[in-house]
Amino acid sequence: MPELPDIAVYIECLERRIAGETLENVRIGHPFLVRTVDPPVGAAAGKRVLDIKRIGKRIAIGLVT
Repeated sequence: MPELPDIAVYIECLERRIAGETLENVRIGHPFLVRTVDPPVGAAAGKRVLDIKRIGKRIAIGLVT
């Protein structure tokens, strides 16, 4: 699992930059990054970032509803 230390560093950097901030807009660079259509990705705009965690090899960003 050599990718996990990299993911931990990404999460640390994201926490410093976006934790507690409000998302102004959401842009998906590649459609294969989207795993669900409900709720729509655009619904994340205007929400505050509550938490950032690792789920397996993925980074999950928790938002205040």
